[in-house]
Amino acid sequence: MTARLFEPLSLDGLTLPNRIIVAPMCQYSAHAGQASDWHVMHLGQLAMSGAGLLILEATAISPEARISPTDLGLWSDETELALGRVLDAVRLHAPTPIAIQINHAGRKASSRAPWDGGSQIDPEAPEGWRTEAPSSIAHSEGEVAPHALDAEGLKRIRDGFVATARRALNLDIDGFELHGAHGYLLHQFLSPLSNHRTDAYGGSLENRMRFPLECFEAVREVVPAGKPVWMRVSATDWVEGGWTLDETVELAHALKRRGSAAIHVSTGGLSTSQEIPLAPGYQVPFAERVKAETGLTTIAVGLITEAAQAEAILAEGRADAVSLARAMLYDPRWPWHAAAELGAQVTAPKQYWRSQPRQFKTLFRDTQFGQR
Repeated sequence: MTARLFEPLSLDGLTLPNRIIVAPMCQYSAHAGQASDWHVMHLGQLAMSGAGLLILEATAISPEARISPTDLGLWSDETELALGRVLDAVRLHAPTPIAIQINHAGRKASSRAPWDGGSQIDPEAPEGWRTEAPSSIAHSEGEVAPHALDAEGLKRIRDGFVATARRALNLDIDGFELHGAHGYLLHQFLSPLSNHRTDAYGGSLENRMRFPLECFEAVREVVPAGKPVWMRVSATDWVEGGWTLDETVELAHALKRRGSAAIHVSTGGLSTSQEIPLAPGYQVPFAERVKAETGLTTIAVGLITEAAQAEAILAEGRADAVSLARAMLYDPRWPWHAAAELGAQVTAPKQYWRSQPRQFKTLFRDTQFGQR
């Protein structure tokens, strides 16, 4: 029997060859939003990994939507040209489908890269800017609070999500993920910890979901039928009084009614008060409940590092796919090694066919070897 991990998965009209997804991972290596040579190296190796889908890092809809000054963006001809150059190079040698994660960082914008401390850059400092959010509530004590978005600002951001999606279509992107997790803008609207609005976008669950769903609907409308659109969510804030799993289930139902192809279930990132009990697969129970109660194709993530562990998650019906981040950076051939362990096959570049170990003579698909 074929391992569940290596069975195809359909997301609308896109069929993935297996259920291993490379999660979005910020690289903080762009220049004025433009993808760099680092992205050729980074995405190239991940696209040759044998994974079923590669999701680009959080990609900002505007300069002020970036997490840091070195975030990847897709808001101008220059950023589109730079990312197109990278994708052309990657696709020349790797057939892996590529999705984009569209993002606005909200109050977590204007931050230093993690290796520079990750703290907020003062709006008046070089490379800093004033952030914007649902409410004028700072992410951390001592930070400059964001501007609270007005109706004009909400429209500008909705239009920004759409404009970035249109540019991604110009680049033949295969899938579209809206970033509604990890404390960024759409998550900030969802959580009562960061959303204190008293208008139609705050208060009740229905109101707090309104803006993220409006952005989703706007992107879904411009992306052609058959190309999947979905959202990444944090299923809990891990803080008393914050966003909850029950609310995540309601959001998943709402996304499903609006044509979402999947839901990518993570947790946390909104509050510095979060208390997360880290353990292997610690976020999988959240994905499991969302899948069980909504039937929406569900992607699980969070300290999934072993092939047998990933296979069990899928074989037990707890999720439909697994998403790996740090494990893929540590071992960019993780899908090769998982296929070898589980008796499955992956696609590998022909230049690497001769690396196939003798004990796994059918690991790579469609290999051909001459006699010379």
